[in-house]
Amino acid sequence: MVRRVNIAIDGPAGSGKSTVARTVAKKLGFLYVDTGAMYRAVTLKAIQEGIDCNDYDALTDLARRSRIDQEAGHNGALRVMLDNMDVTQAIRAQEVNHNVSLVARVPGVRKHLAALQQAMAANGGVVMEGRDIGTAVLPQAEFKFFLTASPEERARRRLNDLLEKGYNLKQQQVIKEIMERDRIDSERATDPLKPAEGAKVIDSSLLSIDQVVNLITDAVSGEGTG
Repeated sequence: MVRRVNIAIDGPAGSGKSTVARTVAKKLGFLYVDTGAMYRAVTLKAIQEGIDCNDYDALTDLARRSRIDQEAGHNGALRVMLDNMDVTQAIRAQEVNHNVSLVARVPGVRKHLAALQQAMAANGGVVMEGRDIGTAVLPQAEFKFFLTASPEERARRRLNDLLEKGYNLKQQQVIKEIMERDRIDSERATDPLKPAEGAKVIDSSLLSIDQVVNLITDAVSGEGTG
């Protein structure tokens, strides 16, 4: 039986970290936490309330007065609740995609959401994915991974996901958006996107989801039994 360690999975947009983290959690019987969904929820609320994504004080106040929960739906999929409303689909809208990195760079927003995320992992047994989990949120996590892939492969994955949701975009447009998100996330002053110290970097460009999942679960099972 795998002991209830915490697993941090970081990576840029389109690296496959959400699918991998969700599958790893299911395989190990751990809680899956999508921190990006929390930033998306704050971004959605900011858009709904007409708050400027450059207004740091207003965004920090917005995060503090928002209730964000994650729970398993009837089919086992993650449901994201914002102020008791199901926003699972709404937070994936293109307007949210375009603004979430701007909201996520705000120190006050990051500090508030990180505290919530740390509370979720207080008892262990959590697979948490995002962009600063191993570096800032759970630096003491027993296992840290950083997933990446080429911009072209990440754009292909994101494009397929968007097409399935009914968005009509071109691959070059998606590549441009991904690289811009990479730039904002990597250059922000607070908790920039980068591999955590001691993290295992996995380039998934030529790997299947199952192969990446197996790399992670094998590493955890090898050291986490007892």
